[in-house]
Amino acid sequence: MDLPAETTVLVACSGGADSLALAAATAFEAPKLGLRAGAVIVDHGLQADSAHVAAVAADQCRAVGLDPVEVRAVEVGTEGGPEGAARTARYDALRDAADAFGADVVLLAHTRDDQAETVLLGLARGSGARSLAGMAAVAGLLRRPLLEVPRASTAAACIASGLKPWHDPHNDDPQYRRVRVRHEVLPVIEEALGPGVTEALARTAGLLRADADALDALAADLAETAVRRTGEEVVCDIGMLAAEPQAIRTRALRQAALEAGCHATDLTAGHVAAVDTLITDWRGQRWIDLPQAVRAVRRGGFIHLARGVSG
Repeated sequence: MDLPAETTVLVACSGGADSLALAAATAFEAPKLGLRAGAVIVDHGLQADSAHVAAVAADQCRAVGLDPVEVRAVEVGTEGGPEGAARTARYDALRDAADAFGADVVLLAHTRDDQAETVLLGLARGSGARSLAGMAAVAGLLRRPLLEVPRASTAAACIASGLKPWHDPHNDDPQYRRVRVRHEVLPVIEEALGPGVTEALARTAGLLRADADALDALAADLAETAVRRTGEEVVCDIGMLAAEPQAIRTRALRQAALEAGCHATDLTAGHVAAVDTLITDWRGQRWIDLPQAVRAVRRGGFIHLARGVSG
């Protein structure tokens, strides 16, 4: 990490092998870099013993030398499904903790294996190149320093450090898509194609991210002039959008749909492609229905996106 001395960093620790290994590594490296390093444990309250698990994780973080260490209990809602709701609550808690402690960075323990699973989930959703680019190593406040580290290495690090990771039973529950990818899909792919699939998927994510970042920047520039909010509606200028390459135009349309109220986890490339037909294949379609009851309607030279917009 290239951070100024005296920077405060917080490790997001669940008590699992990945985050405990990251906690130990951060505690070891931070003093050398002149950094102040602490930890935040988010208690989602989804299991009967969650408070005990969080307390044990906090004790282990303190034992390796992190300070401050805080447990934050959250209430998990229902919007976005179980995984999405828990993720939203967790990230909100991490940002609040960073504000409270004056931290400039929160470290997340996603590994190379997590990245490969994210790419496969993106493929299944049909969400386009941005999903295939996986998780970013740096995303504002959040940093993921283990994205090139295999999960097996974090487990070995915990053994070497005498740490006792907690095994989340949700990680074996097949009702979660990521669990099915981890235990059912990836092993079959590796058996069919040979070892190294996980590494290749993660490498693909890295290669696509630079391209996706460049295209997103161009799309953001386009949206500045071609997309505007008018009251409750987001209005897109068809003439301006039609003049741009598809890769840039559809990104601007996706941003417009998000601004109109669609959730990123539900909005697929198929949805955006359908809205794009209002520009490229206009045959008098009445409207396109999108997630969260957002509707896209063409009127004259504009596309209007809003909840409950009429045709």
